[in-house]
Amino acid sequence: MASEPLNQNLTSADYTAARSEVINAINQMFAEFQLVYNNQYHKAFPTTDKLEYAKRLWFSHLKDYSAEQVLTATQQAIKSSEFLPTVRGILKYIDSQLSEHGLPEPRQAYIEACRAPNPKAQYQWSHAAVYHAGQQSDWFFLASNVEQVAYPVFEKNYKKLCDRVIKGEQLSLPDYEALPEQGQGEMSREERMAALAKLRKDTGL
Repeated sequence: MASEPLNQNLTSADYTAARSEVINAINQMFAEFQLVYNNQYHKAFPTTDKLEYAKRLWFSHLKDYSAEQVLTATQQAIKSSEFLPTVRGILKYIDSQLSEHGLPEPRQAYIEACRAPNPKAQYQWSHAAVYHAGQQSDWFFLASNVEQVAYPVFEKNYKKLCDRVIKGEQLSLPDYEALPEQGQGEMSREERMAALAKLRKDTGL
């Protein structure tokens, strides 16, 4: 099937409004790459077709991240590398943003969510975002589906939560009231005898 036409710059007309900011961020990223890595840039993307294909490829890998994460990673890459960054390189910079906020990488978070025992609210989560991503994805869904089915759902929810954390939102875990241990609250034989004696005394029996 032929690919849909695309101008040199991606446009948001072909995509949902929710992703338009990411599209704009990718356009800005490529514009900055052109300025900073001019010769390398033109060797990598010598034709309009190759540039269009590259932007579509990058968008497919970055569409679930926020524009802010993409642009922050772009600046980090430009400051750190003399060579034109790759998609993998940008993703590594995005992952470094997660670690700075105490957030595990998406796959590590998925494994943690799948392995966490019940009750989930009592578990010592590496970050509250992992718990909320699991809850939003549905614990039963995660437990009853193979990774190929469950992980994309979890990853999408988790990345949105990570974006909120990176922007400064504080996520918290629900309050959990532990159930009393077995036997807690039960009276001993001596206490029962004393209570019965008091009851007889009080009632005159």
